[in-house]
Amino acid sequence: MKLVNTIIKTSGLVCLLAMCSCDFLKETSQDEIIPSSLEDLTSTMYAEAYPYKLSTDVYLNLLTDDVKSNGLTNDHYTNQYKYGMGIFKFDPVMFDGGYAVVDDANSWKNYYEKIMGCNVTLDYLDKVTGSDDDKMAVKGQALLLRGYYYLRLALIYCQMYSAEGVDPNVALGVPLMLTMDVSDDLPVRATLKSTYAQIESDLTEAEALLKEYYSNNSVFRVSYLAADALLSRLYLYLGRDEDWQKVIDYADKVLAERPTLTSLSSFSSQFLQVGIWDTEVSVEPIWCYGLPSYNDENYFINELNLYWGDVPPYTISPKLLSLYDENDLRYDSYFFTEDMYGEVTTIGTAKVSSFYQTKYGDWGVRNAEMYLNRAEAYARLYKAGGNSEYCTNAIADLNYLRENRYAEGTYQEVSITDADELLDFCLQERRRELSMECSFRWFDIKRLNLSVTHTFEDVAGLSTDYTLESGDPLYALPIPNSVIDRNTNLEQNPR
Repeated sequence: MKLVNTIIKTSGLVCLLAMCSCDFLKETSQDEIIPSSLEDLTSTMYAEAYPYKLSTDVYLNLLTDDVKSNGLTNDHYTNQYKYGMGIFKFDPVMFDGGYAVVDDANSWKNYYEKIMGCNVTLDYLDKVTGSDDDKMAVKGQALLLRGYYYLRLALIYCQMYSAEGVDPNVALGVPLMLTMDVSDDLPVRATLKSTYAQIESDLTEAEALLKEYYSNNSVFRVSYLAADALLSRLYLYLGRDEDWQKVIDYADKVLAERPTLTSLSSFSSQFLQVGIWDTEVSVEPIWCYGLPSYNDENYFINELNLYWGDVPPYTISPKLLSLYDENDLRYDSYFFTEDMYGEVTTIGTAKVSSFYQTKYGDWGVRNAEMYLNRAEAYARLYKAGGNSEYCTNAIADLNYLRENRYAEGTYQEVSITDADELLDFCLQERRRELSMECSFRWFDIKRLNLSVTHTFEDVAGLSTDYTLESGDPLYALPIPNSVIDRNTNLEQNPR
């Protein structure tokens, strides 16, 4: 492979290294672009390692019980209808077969391309000019991003770590690509244990480096608090008995510096034009990325085209909406039935998510998740050992969160002492607060071993039920055939 001594001068230039380092994703390139300074390398990292406009996992919401099918009522929604149908029906060939599939549903390819951007950054740190401290700041960012992408891949394409019948020592993880170097050997899937060990290592090292070397005032760049938050998330998903205190410890680190939540009662009726992820009005985002829906990048769950006056193919399920009581401002803040001009449409009670209204994207980390992570960990420890202090702490976190979500003067604190009831309430609150956000519900369905039944309505108005059973092999989604075809060493998930 030739090395072309080309210097990257702008962050907008595509780094061809990301194309030539992963045979099973793309055709290889014969050229590499070589950075010479840390400034060049940082520009490459911003362009190729950071996600920015990536919101590749919106389709995962269609697997959950938070979404319902309405058929095709308007030809304007044809793309949303056809791109979502295989996923909504839990079809084992949802990404292949005869279904129309868009690139946004190929999380495998999209995340590995970003991982290659991280590896380019890490591999070139010793080859470019710049101060050692600044290099460590860049290294911390690249490691955090790589750990984050591997966590997303593991949660999508693998079984949950502590699921019944899953042995992490032999269960399939994902290929661990830790260098940009090209090899003639096609990569194979690591074990689930090795995959999560790499995620933990990347995030832990990133946290230390970012805390010491990187001063960040932008919500669009990662930070040591983002690393702490992701570590809390990681240990929650690992779900081992020894992990619950770690969930608490890392949430503590975040909330010690970012304890304040945004009170929904402080918003005007214009909340839908901004949202909880909008950093101009909300104090909650710690790291933010993604695309708002008005860029028309959402192929699965449509929002802003409601001015057509018909029900979109997939909207919020009545089951989810029923979880909010009359004083819970999230009902009208997180979902809406209005068009882009504020006029009420003819869709009745069919609501869609308003999270995508945010100007800056709605993926990443916000501190409300930390209250929920910590409350659940306290509840699980209370259930395991009966220590009443854990119960008190869980209730305090839940009440603080909920008070900021209710109309001013209407909230009445909850008080629960039964361990099972407390845990159930924690999980319900998690579903209310994180609805349609960052694929949390799908990952919770997996780790809680829940079944989901969907009623799919076709273009003729005929309804058919499809059920994903508890512990179904489809919890680990199929790797797209386009990926398998490029690498015959990849073992497909059972279907």
